[in-house]
Amino acid sequence: MNRVFVGLVLVIALNGCGGSQKNDFVTVTDGIFQVGGEPYCYIGANYWFGAILGSQGEYGDRERLIRELDHMKSIGIDNLRVLVGAEGPDNEPFRVTPALLLSPGEYNEDLLDGLDFLLSEMNKRGQRAILYLNNAWDWSGGFSQYVSWNGGGPIPYPNVPPNTWPQFMSFSGQFNSCEPCIDIFEDHIRFIVNRTNAYTGMKYTEDPAIMTWEIANEPRAFADANIPAFEAMITRIAALLQELDENHLVTTGTEGRNGCEGSMELFERIHADPNIDYLTMHIWPKNWGWLDITDIAGSIDSAIAKTNLYMDEHISVAKKLGKPIVLEEFGLPRDSHGFSPGEPTTSRDAYYKNAFEQVLDNARRRGPLVGSNIWAYSGEGRAAESRIHWLPGDEYLGDPPQEEQGLNSVFDTDTTIELIATTNGNLAKILKK
Repeated sequence: MNRVFVGLVLVIALNGCGGSQKNDFVTVTDGIFQVGGEPYCYIGANYWFGAILGSQGEYGDRERLIRELDHMKSIGIDNLRVLVGAEGPDNEPFRVTPALLLSPGEYNEDLLDGLDFLLSEMNKRGQRAILYLNNAWDWSGGFSQYVSWNGGGPIPYPNVPPNTWPQFMSFSGQFNSCEPCIDIFEDHIRFIVNRTNAYTGMKYTEDPAIMTWEIANEPRAFADANIPAFEAMITRIAALLQELDENHLVTTGTEGRNGCEGSMELFERIHADPNIDYLTMHIWPKNWGWLDITDIAGSIDSAIAKTNLYMDEHISVAKKLGKPIVLEEFGLPRDSHGFSPGEPTTSRDAYYKNAFEQVLDNARRRGPLVGSNIWAYSGEGRAAESRIHWLPGDEYLGDPPQEEQGLNSVFDTDTTIELIATTNGNLAKILKK
């Protein structure tokens, strides 16, 4: 039924009426994704700021959102990984602005409306959303904001001297064992999952535009001592999501081994949970020291080799568990580690092509690797000329505020766009067979 971008059929009623059928939703059957009994695989994108663009407040830009959704649809992107919303006040450093959850129980209504609008527009185009509900890192509040709300004190932002990354990670890791933090998170989940879309009239639980509820972006224990609490938190939140919504998939959002304190056993355990429908992995060659940024062209082959080993290791766990797996986050800098769309992306395209080919190969043989989401689609957005970090009022890019704007962005003029379109065309042909 939903075969990437060829022959997409809308089977829901829009504009505030109608409902959805059970076979409209993405399911896990025989270890792969299916829609209406047919295999569903994808080459998608991270588009974390989609709900903000969909809002009508000072930060929204619905015209840009519509153009970019149309552009992504035209190159076969029908799966978007989106941040439900940031947490906390709007005056924090290197943070997403505006926030959705301003304080426990207090919401920015413009951003709720923006999420509704985004989903309604995705519905019109037969696109699916992976919605992540929290974040272990600082750039959208997330774990650390919940800790701060519950007596943890000021957040030690790692990009603000003299704070360090170990200091921040220790702070964020407290979330896993913070009972009032998790209680507030559960209240937030109930509020979002039980929402009714103002544009379609559909409950979120009945909306085929939602594919997955994801517990968090890169949830981590952040210390071996936190592992039992981390596992308990994943188990608890997954069970709640399944209790609230029987139509949509649930997953973790983890990076894999590198997000599981180096333990493949921990990675396997959290995904063996019957309330977790599929596995996730993320891969960051630059951040993990697999890529020499002073010689990207000379180190790309080594980065690809290490990437393949990492993917194989996690795909093996998926096979063992009989569940699908998605490479839902991966990126690479431009050829000279610059940030301008004028700089070539030869090495990035080679890196992406390797990952895409593995999705295609799995699609041919109905293997467990069923999708990938590039980090990240920036479309027509462009960075401010006078600085490299985002400030309120700047255009949104796929690079979060704490990163150089343009670092991992895929712009609408990049050669990567043609690669994605070609790959999605080939994937559609495979799925027709």
